[in-house]
Amino acid sequence: MSWRKDQGRTERGYHHGNLKEALLQAALGLIAEKGAAGFTFADAARMAGVSAAAPYRHFRDREELLSSIAQRGFEQFEQRLTAAWDDGRPDTVTAFERVGKAYLAFAREEPAFYNAMFESGVPVDSNPALQAASERAFNIIRAAAERLAALAPPGTPRPPAMMMALHIWSMAHGVASLFSRGDAARRKLPMSPDDLLEAEVLIYLRGLGFPTDRRPPARSAEPPPVPPEASSGSGLPPGGPWGKPK
Repeated sequence: MSWRKDQGRTERGYHHGNLKEALLQAALGLIAEKGAAGFTFADAARMAGVSAAAPYRHFRDREELLSSIAQRGFEQFEQRLTAAWDDGRPDTVTAFERVGKAYLAFAREEPAFYNAMFESGVPVDSNPALQAASERAFNIIRAAAERLAALAPPGTPRPPAMMMALHIWSMAHGVASLFSRGDAARRKLPMSPDDLLEAEVLIYLRGLGFPTDRRPPARSAEPPPVPPEASSGSGLPPGGPWGKPK
């Protein structure tokens, strides 16, 4: 579910009896409006339409609430990346390009989740479930990097897959944070974020010596017919390269 500023507050109220879910949705709405650092535990309770003490029934504090949101975000993120990767079909580079587009689309379409996941300041290792969800999502990028590393041509040193995964993740996160966010913090760009990321990754792979051109090789032109007088042992017309002597 996406939270954007044009969604009314009345949609977020505590009406259905599920207090934990109401608090999560209220916090998502506040993150979309103010960022992960822009609200308090009491604000989330007020947005959900409950007392300031009610959130403590389900969450120890604000950090635990943010941790739960980040965990849910990583779970959805993993699903998106897994579907995009599709086990590397039809080929590794094409599938990896889809992963990059899915990464940017998630940042654009789910800015509140993305903010909680990467910009809330919540330590990932503070919550085992959050850490596991984060690792599962990253492992999609690592699996793709392992396939990319396997494309290294003979004689080219094969870089460590983990290093490639971290490099490419950094590129995707940079483009997402600067140009593909779904909030007012996004930067203007004279090209699409997808095109920018694709160009970055292709330049990176070429720099490692990897083949990135998936077009079939052009068929070489048929050589012109050799005239009878030119069929000499040297392969040159009579008289040498300048033509027949006059």
